[in-house]
Amino acid sequence: MAPRRIAELLAPFLQGPPGSPASLTDAQFGQVSAYLDLLLRWNARINLTAVRDPEAMVTRHFGESLFAARLLLAPESRGSAIDLGSGAGFPGLPLKILAPAVALTLIESNQKKAAFLKEAVRALRLTNVDVLAGRAEQCSATADLVTLRAVERYEQALAVAARMVAPGGRLGLLVGALQAGRTPQLLAGFGWQAPVAIPQASARVLLVGTNQDG
Repeated sequence: MAPRRIAELLAPFLQGPPGSPASLTDAQFGQVSAYLDLLLRWNARINLTAVRDPEAMVTRHFGESLFAARLLLAPESRGSAIDLGSGAGFPGLPLKILAPAVALTLIESNQKKAAFLKEAVRALRLTNVDVLAGRAEQCSATADLVTLRAVERYEQALAVAARMVAPGGRLGLLVGALQAGRTPQLLAGFGWQAPVAIPQASARVLLVGTNQDG
């Protein structure tokens, strides 16, 4: 898909708060285009995502991920991030495209999906990205930002993600509104911002909590 069409589809997701950059650079749109092409090729052979239509992939996966990334990070951000249960790389890889200086770890227990992530990192020429092909429960790493999106056994995954957030760090959750409503009771040690509705999504929000320990 041409970067220009991708830019049109992503426009509703790239309207950030005052002072934030209006869009991605041409080079970043090129990375999104290359990532989409790779995702389409791999998805024809292994089940990376149930979404098959290319334009729906752009809005559902890239749009939602970049919307969250722009609220969580600035393009010049540094520090570290962990994407737990990364799947086909969302929101982790769009986050890295937006903020290339962030040290990113992608955790994915499915070996085929982890292989795709490694190929995507290579193809997009991303640096300082680690792909851990294993269960998150076995990982002792922590980060300034931990993201979680569309995982099974939400409460279990949430507890693991919370453990990975460094003191003063943030947890970014792309979840349904009902899940967001009960999350503060599940993680009382976090300070929670008001949920932010995701454009073009039915009852899905970005919920951000700060680890108040330490």
